[in-house]
Amino acid sequence: MAKTTSIFARVEPEIKEQAEMVLNKLGIPMSNAINIFLRQVVLQNGLPFEVKITHNRPLAVEDLTPEEFNNEIEKGFNDLRAGRVVSADKVAERINREYGHEL
Repeated sequence: MAKTTSIFARVEPEIKEQAEMVLNKLGIPMSNAINIFLRQVVLQNGLPFEVKITHNRPLAVEDLTPEEFNNEIEKGFNDLRAGRVVSADKVAERINREYGHEL
């Protein structure tokens, strides 16, 4: 048997419980799941899934499905109807401040 070492991690009890329920259904012990994750980190030379913050970047039309595009347009119409509007100058200032792009 290969030599092993221990890892101690603090996790939220609810998340641990939910993960154990899923892993039990799969028949995978928690320690095996962690081992699989760490092996994938090594193989992928990073996290084995995409980690991103989407709320702080502008949407690109080419990245949206037609349904997502329509939902975004609908949100805009709802904001307009509710009076949630901002001047173009304010938008340009915010884009420059948050993304470093001058308009």
